[in-house]
This record gives sequence, C-alpha cells and structure tokens, in this order.
Amino acid sequence: MARIYILIFVIGIIGVIGYGAKYYYDTTQNRIAVLTKNNATLKAAVETSEKSITALKGNIQKMADLNNKLQVKLQKAESYKDELRAKLTKLNLVVEALKDSKVLEGKMNGASAKLWRGIMEESGNTNKLDNPSWLQRPQDGAGNQDGNEDRKDNSTNSSETKTTTTQ
Repeated sequence: MARIYILIFVIGIIGVIGYGAKYYYDTTQNRIAVLTKNNATLKAAVETSEKSITALKGNIQKMADLNNKLQVKLQKAESYKDELRAKLTKLNLVVEALKDSKVLEGKMNGASAKLWRGIMEESGNTNKLDNPSWLQRPQDGAGNQDGNEDRKDNSTNSSETKTTTTQ
C-alpha cells in the first residue's frame, strides 16, 4: 500500500509541476502578446515624433530665412526713417503752412493717400479701392496729383467747396 501512496504522491507532484509549467507558459505568452502590441504602438509613436522633428527642423530653417528677410526690411525701414527724420529737420511746416496752406494741404493729402495705398498693398489687399472716407477730397478741393493718380482735377483751392442739391 505504501507503494500506491508513493505513486499517487509522485503523480500529484508531476501534475503540480505540469500545471505550473502550463501556467508559466500561458502567462509568458500573454506577456509576449502585450509587449508585441506595446512595441507596435511605440514604433508608430517614434515614427510620428521623427516626422515631427523633421518638420520642426524645416520650420526652423524657414523661420530663420524669414527672420533674415525681416531683418533686412527692418534695416531698410530704419534707414528710411532716418532719411525722413533728416528731411523733417530741414522742413519747417509751420512756416510753410503760414505761407501757403493750400499747397501744404494738397501735399499732405497726397502723401496720406499714397501711404494709405501702400499700407493696403502691404497688408495683402490688392483691390484698387478708393481712399478711405477720412481721406476723400471734394471734387474741386485741395490736393495735387501725387495723392490720386486717377484724379483729373489738381486744384489746390480748399476754401471753395461745391455743393450739389439732390431732390
């Protein structure tokens, strides 16, 4: 009888070892499946981040080029500012306004119109629109042809205004 108990004990131990091996195999296979899935996800993430890094490097180069262009434009604008400042120091607008205010008004309106069109073109507006309402001149008023190239009347007489009656 002792042999039967030893045989049952040995078969039990072999069964426990077999079950342990099966459990180890199953958990290892599950872990391998999870790790394979995570690896695929990480590969996709790495690929996306590499594409992002490449795009950022390209954007850095573009930004550097644009920055250089802006720097050149800034230097031009500063030199133009210095030029205008030098011109303004030579001018005495008060004396000119007292001498002939109509001519000065025409020059100022013309320069304002030219500046306004420049701003509109720089901001991307390519339409050839009229001047803004605050810069509109009456048909027979102050001005010169520098301000509005399409204008036929170059009168600088701002003291006379024409009125029209509508019925």
